[in-house]
Amino acid sequence: QAALNPGAEGVERFGWRFAAGDKVMQVENDYDKEVWNGDIGFIGAVDAEEAELAVDFDGRTVTYGFGELDALVPAYATTIHKAQGSEYPAVVIPVMTQHFTMLQRNLLYTGVTRGRKLVVLVGQPKAVAMAVKNVTGRRRWSRLAEWLTANAARKLDGA
Repeated sequence: QAALNPGAEGVERFGWRFAAGDKVMQVENDYDKEVWNGDIGFIGAVDAEEAELAVDFDGRTVTYGFGELDALVPAYATTIHKAQGSEYPAVVIPVMTQHFTMLQRNLLYTGVTRGRKLVVLVGQPKAVAMAVKNVTGRRRWSRLAEWLTANAARKLDGA
């Protein structure tokens, strides 16, 4: 924030500074405002007199009172978890052995597939190898295979 939007006047709330030009992420669904967890926008204006700011989400302006700013966080960088379901022109992913618990194939795959044009892995080749080999992430306990087998059997029986 200091490097990309230096000196912009804003307001401090909930441990963050919000200023015109800042990139922000909505961190909870808001059905009234029609903004959803993970939506990215840019602050267009901060009105101290009215105690509100306006955020542009892909051409749609949403107004937040200063007391509602806990629903927003700066989005100059984000986690793979928060980026799920979104795409970005460029993605930079740090991959270090110090964070070995996060080195999982599915997490690396999710991060790499967020980038539309450019993906850069920064770190250690050993860490990438560890992530690719690690398939021990949370196992999904669905009954999909059982359901598909049962459906296939019903179709074969003509049901």
